[in-house]
Amino acid sequence: MPDFGDVAPLGCQGKIDIIFAISTEYFMKDYQPRLIAAFPEFAQALEDELGDFDLHILVTDSSFVWGMGDCSQCQDPEDCDPFGEPNLCNAKIDECDTTMGSGETFSSGIGSSGRRCDLAGGRRYITNEDEDLVETFTCLARVGYAVATPQPFDSILAAVGKPLIESDIDLNGPGGCNEGFLRDDALLLLVIIQDSYEYASLGGPYQWRKALYAAKGGDEDAVIGLAITSDRDISPGLCAPDEPAGDGNRMRLFMEDYLKHGTIESICAPSYGNFFRAVVSELGPLCDQFIPK
Repeated sequence: MPDFGDVAPLGCQGKIDIIFAISTEYFMKDYQPRLIAAFPEFAQALEDELGDFDLHILVTDSSFVWGMGDCSQCQDPEDCDPFGEPNLCNAKIDECDTTMGSGETFSSGIGSSGRRCDLAGGRRYITNEDEDLVETFTCLARVGYAVATPQPFDSILAAVGKPLIESDIDLNGPGGCNEGFLRDDALLLLVIIQDSYEYASLGGPYQWRKALYAAKGGDEDAVIGLAITSDRDISPGLCAPDEPAGDGNRMRLFMEDYLKHGTIESICAPSYGNFFRAVVSELGPLCDQFIPK
């Protein structure tokens, strides 16, 4: 434990900023429901560990793609015009809906919510002002599948204001798509779920680590990561138990070797509740020793 002298650390006081980067690849049709089913366990674990927690939860589909090829995918008739353009159906979208790293509130594609999720204050992320945490997250997390190749770290780094390509877009600043999401006095938790290896994001584990820690003032204990992804790079694994280990996965390298508080689990596990409980058990001690920058 660090030496705080005669003054105890302020702690995070239950403040956790959480980014869920959820892939929209085709095979996610089997795994998005498992994520949604596990979320109530996640919420209960947070309550058990942190008590009066103060959450910001942002969901991204890890891409900048928006397109609805069939108006029947719209769940709310007011959102779509059957005589509109085929790829949009004249849905009322804005610039944030197609901005990398912006919070997802209107998902498109097969299996998606197919409508605008209404969040308190018109935000693009969940706060304690949203009355039903589970219902709201369910709407956001149904991002659909067969939409786009995931770029999770491109999306995450844009969301925290540290993209690897210089940009004049400040998503967290006044008027930004995610205005007020990232807080100086909160821990940052990343949850990445995708069936494929990580190969599309710019840079690599070293650059991702450097950018994420910079977003939290250099504090390595302020960033926690959980990746639920393919385990075909190890043997034996749940996804291909009878096959030898495949090529290396940058996601495993990042979580195990570059992030101080990183965990990687198999997307082929029958349920994800235990994964969430394990990562939440880390948050309490880290919250207690946290010193806002």
